[in-house]
Amino acid sequence: MKIQHAEFVISAAAIRQFPNTLLPEVAFAGKSNVGKSSLMNTLLARKALVKTSATPGKTRQVNFFRINERWHFVDLPGYGFAKAPKETRETWEALVGGYLAQREPLRGVVMIVDIRHTPGELDQHTKHWLEQQELPFIVVANKADKLSRGQMAAHLRAVEDALELSEPPLAFSAHTGLGKAELWRWIQARLA
Repeated sequence: MKIQHAEFVISAAAIRQFPNTLLPEVAFAGKSNVGKSSLMNTLLARKALVKTSATPGKTRQVNFFRINERWHFVDLPGYGFAKAPKETRETWEALVGGYLAQREPLRGVVMIVDIRHTPGELDQHTKHWLEQQELPFIVVANKADKLSRGQMAAHLRAVEDALELSEPPLAFSAHTGLGKAELWRWIQARLA
């Protein structure tokens, strides 16, 4: 996929701030420390369009990026490790839940996990929620470059088993580009 244009549109702190557009969207979801921003930057061949941070939970709003003037990538707040008061976390959950349940242009969700760790209860909850909403999604096991080939196969099986997937997750590395072409194929099929 050739990215000719990629720009930040808005950080929405409330549903009413979501862009009033019918451009198709693909959302990116995952725990606060799975490398979501790096994965998105790798897909877009940009170094810092999607802001990365050493502090997990930095993304607290729904961030929209217009790509090639034809669709949006949507960066959802990370779940799990954000250090915030309960009331703030509940506000984020309502914002993300409202986006996923009500956003008409949403065509699919890239659910990102860290290949090095067995998905936990929050990952399982997210996967089941996406299924209940009947949203197309793909599970991407990020940071694959941190493992040997033998370790990678075993960890992919562990992710598949923990999330009770009908097909293996996609191994991905923002560092090496592993899985980039395959993920783009999935995204393009959703946006077509």
